[in-house]
Amino acid sequence: MIRAFIFIFIITLASPSLFAQNEKAWIRQQIKTLSGDRFSGRGYVGKGADKAAQYVARQFEEMQLYAFSEKEAYIQTYRFPVNTFPGDMHLKLNKKILVPGVDYIIQEASSGVSIKNKKVKTVSLADVKDSASWQKVKVQFNPQYAYLLKDYDTLVSYLKLNRRTLAKQLRGGVFLLPKKGKMIWSVARDTIATTLFTVEDSVLPKRVKKMEAIVQNKYIPDYLHKNAIGYVPGTEKEDSFIVFTAHLDHLGMMGRNTMFPGAHDNASGTSLMLYLASYFAKHPPKYSVVFMGFSGEEAGLMGSKYYTEHPFFPLSKIAVVVNLDMTGDATDGITMVNGKEQKEVFEKFNTINNQKNYLPKINQREQTANSDHYSFSEKGVPAVFIFGLGAKGYYHDVFDKATELSLNNIDNLARLLIDFVQTYD
Repeated sequence: MIRAFIFIFIITLASPSLFAQNEKAWIRQQIKTLSGDRFSGRGYVGKGADKAAQYVARQFEEMQLYAFSEKEAYIQTYRFPVNTFPGDMHLKLNKKILVPGVDYIIQEASSGVSIKNKKVKTVSLADVKDSASWQKVKVQFNPQYAYLLKDYDTLVSYLKLNRRTLAKQLRGGVFLLPKKGKMIWSVARDTIATTLFTVEDSVLPKRVKKMEAIVQNKYIPDYLHKNAIGYVPGTEKEDSFIVFTAHLDHLGMMGRNTMFPGAHDNASGTSLMLYLASYFAKHPPKYSVVFMGFSGEEAGLMGSKYYTEHPFFPLSKIAVVVNLDMTGDATDGITMVNGKEQKEVFEKFNTINNQKNYLPKINQREQTANSDHYSFSEKGVPAVFIFGLGAKGYYHDVFDKATELSLNNIDNLARLLIDFVQTYD
């Protein structure tokens, strides 16, 4: 009896740190799983995003969350077009073979190409400062050559266009765009006649004379996408909802061998959302809590936009939406996007944090259309987006791996979110 009491007493004293270790380890394992090879970067090659949605739905089922739809269980389906690169990805300049994802990226709307010993002409765009002069340059492009366009970013700046819009104006052919610094890949819902490579400036030969390239793309006009949604009924206010969202998709594969893991963006937010789902399944709060894993975020907030246009319950019943995106490191605290507009939500978080000292700080930021909270805000629903401060800065690249995440303060962020729900009124 005395031994049992001592054992229980020791476990009670140890439980907070033990809880933190288990919590962090559980979230880390989820991130490792979601950003692993099994999910192919959670994109559209190999149905990576589809597999991620099914995985999240299975987690909801195992946690015994409720589903809004008996027919589709935890899944909501919808469609939009997407351009994919499921096959070969090869680029050789002179005699140098470049590494995809490291030395270059393919413009996400590009068409496929297969060329060998193509002569490359270099064109400087430094003096092209308006649409008229750009038009004169464009008409000179000859499809029998490939072109290296120097000072392309200068032209983009002069014409006040983004790189994708300007790329659409190149009507066919193969182009190389030198770029200094970080290269960021994305997802395209359309396709263009041109094949366009953005190449790290430091790996370019001094004079590019010949090129060899193979790119296999597949444009899918009606790709089937899936959101994963489940909920925990409230003990007192079952008809009022606090909603946690996180996008479960990422960029996927750029060719059959180059994967963008998306550990920070956003296996981390999805994993934190799953942890919260597991916690509230065992500890139901006063308000009902909904967990929404959205696909299509990287393609333009498509999953959350579709949901807000086809909701499972009236949007007017949502008390607040808390979107979790890039939460793999909160060493320096968090930022709350749309916190300046949703002042009451920000103050509730800040008050809890000041009392419990969970995080070093909570930054308050204006509204931006950079994650799934925005789809709800556009419908008049109170919504904020939380991301962590302190990560290494890997974003939309091949280096965003689970091993690069510290998960510092992720346990404290989880407790802050739990306290917010349990004290919400």
